Amino acid sequence: MVRLFASLLALVCVWPLAASAHGPSRQKVVETVEINAPADKVWEVVGNFQDMSWHPAFIKTEGKGGNEVGATRTLTLEGGGQIFEKLTKYNAETKVVSYEITEVDVKVVPVTNYAASITVTPAGDKSTVEWKSAFYRGYVNNDPPPELSDEAAVKAITGVFQTGLAALKKKLEGG
Repeated sequence: MVRLFASLLALVCVWPLAASAHGPSRQKVVETVEINAPADKVWEVVGNFQDMSWHPAFIKTEGKGGNEVGATRTLTLEGGGQIFEKLTKYNAETKVVSYEITEVDVKVVPVTNYAASITVTPAGDKSTVEWKSAFYRGYVNNDPPPELSDEAAVKAITGVFQTGLAALKKKLEGG
């Protein structure tokens, strides 16, 4: 009985250490916007994987493969940073485009293992655009520096999504 108690006590004492040794957890960001434009018109812009000119953060988009699964694109930011992405799903009927980042310097975007999708849903003569993603922070070990933490990663992606969706709304509503 004493041996069982000692084993349980040891387990209870070690458990918090094991839990804190776990690496980063997957983060998620979901942003939506309602646009006063029909879904087909919104999809014409969002559904072209090779063109992110609607997003003000990207000064240049280069790619190959069109809208075929496996197509690639390189997004260039004003400061010169680049993001390399691959199309993983494309469905014009349901208006969903999914992609992943294949390469990015964490100083440009503080994330790893990033995957996202943009969905356009009709609502009469309006549309709802949902942009969602899942990713890990830029620093994969324990005790990340502040600029590569979960909070920094979520903040960066939230900013990209909010800025992009606001610009998309403005472009499509003619504002």
